[in-house]
Amino acid sequence: MKNDFKSVINFQDYLSGIDWVIFILVLMFTFLSVIYGQYLKKKQKRSTDESLVELLLMGRKLTLPLFVATLVATWYGGIFGVTRIAFEKGIFNFVTQGFFWYVTYLLFAFFILKKISHFNALTLPDLVGKMFGPRSLKLSAIFNFFNVVPIVYVISLGLFFKLFWGGQLLPNMLIGVFIVLLYATFGGFRSIVFSDLVQFYVMCLGVLSILIFSIFKFGGLDYLVNNLPHNHFSITGDEGWATTIVWGLIALSTLVNPAFYQRCFAAKSDAIAKKGIIISTFIWFIFDICTTLGAMYAKATIPNAPSDIAYFTYALQLVPPGFRGFFLAGVLATILSTLDSYLFIAGTTLTYDILGKKFRNKIWIHHAGIVLVACIAVLMAQIFDGNIKTVWKTLGSYYSSCLLLPVLAGQFFPKRISDNQFVISCLIGVIGTTWWILTPRSGFWANIDELYIGMLCTLTGLLFPYHIFKK
Repeated sequence: MKNDFKSVINFQDYLSGIDWVIFILVLMFTFLSVIYGQYLKKKQKRSTDESLVELLLMGRKLTLPLFVATLVATWYGGIFGVTRIAFEKGIFNFVTQGFFWYVTYLLFAFFILKKISHFNALTLPDLVGKMFGPRSLKLSAIFNFFNVVPIVYVISLGLFFKLFWGGQLLPNMLIGVFIVLLYATFGGFRSIVFSDLVQFYVMCLGVLSILIFSIFKFGGLDYLVNNLPHNHFSITGDEGWATTIVWGLIALSTLVNPAFYQRCFAAKSDAIAKKGIIISTFIWFIFDICTTLGAMYAKATIPNAPSDIAYFTYALQLVPPGFRGFFLAGVLATILSTLDSYLFIAGTTLTYDILGKKFRNKIWIHHAGIVLVACIAVLMAQIFDGNIKTVWKTLGSYYSSCLLLPVLAGQFFPKRISDNQFVISCLIGVIGTTWWILTPRSGFWANIDELYIGMLCTLTGLLFPYHIFKK
């Protein structure tokens, strides 16, 4: 079959009038969904405490369809990073960014959910504070804050706009963040959920269309087998088992992921949350197949394309006019649905958990916190030089190695870990992780990831007898 696909294209040349119409309509529906959510909110009169629960958790009234839509949509803002890994490594992406996470989601649904519901917490640090104490609350809030500052999604949005207008990454990131702030500060968690509902359908149909068109254009797996390097069908992707398992441990961070907890706290019941996680896991499975195989088709068709945008370069040449606008709207929806959620959670962590009680009921403080988080995200994106994989690896290693074990220990062995022991264990993990990153290593030790060292250090603090840290 003749391959007339180009490795480098001008994206604007491939967009017709109908593409722009469809693209703009999707954005309009997103903003209209936010306005509708606000309309529903204003129909209800609430006390101050109820208003706070409404702002942070939509009044704990999240139904199953809304739960699934917002949970699924929140997880894929790093589509530029995922498709890049799939383009370079093949099914290694599905294993590290898919399979490991499915296991974690189901562990949460069947073993964690029941253990946290009776705490009646509003945020993950709030839950930690109720399990361990005030010092643990503050420290976990700081960990939480840096984990949910949406660096990856700011980079992704900047890359998206750069595809159309060119220029440097920084101004494109600033434009994208400004657009998100227009509605992320407009209505609290309810606005996020209703915008996610629109973005959920668009993003899922967008990536599904690329896989369907690829199969009709080039055929099935035979095309990939005949045109891809052997390592694209290796579970480890030539990265080795040690690195592959590190990604599995990072996936366990879902067990302490604030966005995950927020959706579960907001659900109308534990039954809805459990069923919603199971349904969401199946949808994530389909989505990951689409993005992984789509990027592998891109590698087989335009192997010399820049890996960070190869999937999108391939997609625009694959689908006909009309579908291009819908696909790009789906990509944008994928990024926006995660960016707005993480901006909101980071703002909540800053104003509700870190600053303290006197700021909790001041809505304008919460909105100011979201704006501040956006600025920090842009700054850190510059520091990481726009490298999504490095951001995931670095921050994911710190968060998983230092916070995962103490929180799980508190859930499965209640009252066995004191407030001080939680704090000291986490800090030992931070020191160990940082020391290993900064220490020059060679030979066998060069292959030992900092995540292993951090978890070992944290575990050391947890294994000390309880009474040592009690006072």
